[in-house]
Amino acid sequence: IYYLSVYNEDYQMAPMPEGTEEGIVKGLYKLRSTESSSKKAKLRPQLFGSGTILNEVLRAQDMLASQYGIGTDVWSVTSYSEIGRECAAVQRWNSLHPTEPEKKSYLETVLSGVDGPFISSSDNVRLVADQIRHWVPGDYIVLGTDGFGRSDTRSNLRRHFEIDAECVTYATLLALANQDQFDRSKLPQVLSDLGID
Repeated sequence: IYYLSVYNEDYQMAPMPEGTEEGIVKGLYKLRSTESSSKKAKLRPQLFGSGTILNEVLRAQDMLASQYGIGTDVWSVTSYSEIGRECAAVQRWNSLHPTEPEKKSYLETVLSGVDGPFISSSDNVRLVADQIRHWVPGDYIVLGTDGFGRSDTRSNLRRHFEIDAECVTYATLLALANQDQFDRSKLPQVLSDLGID
């Protein structure tokens, strides 16, 4: 089965990174990483992006590194549904074979040893990315476009639904603050700096 996602925005498709063939088919692959400026950083945020919003997530990664010194990994999510189906199938197999060694899903395998926090942003309603929550091994923040009947510019809609780069950046810093890895008292200034009302 092949499907084609059509978006209303032109953007440059990056070449397929080497070694990502399996991840593309299974629904998720690591696209890009940046390093933290501090060696004391205990947590490494993981940013999930889909479709055209992947570009916003990459922009957020750049902002986190340049403005806040926080290194992150960006994952391109090609299908939350595919990830969720495979995780559920593995979970079912494990429950029906209690005396055999447990299997691990692709998601559990690639995220093994990764603490997060995990921030997902897409043009989808939150429920789409939320379907994998059970198997994400850390705090999981989902940003999405819950609502309908709105017509405006892309940038205004992305800000309204809080899925743009600035909102991904803020969600990441808030998640770190919730784990005492970012100074919570700086969050009001971050909101102001990012232009988030």
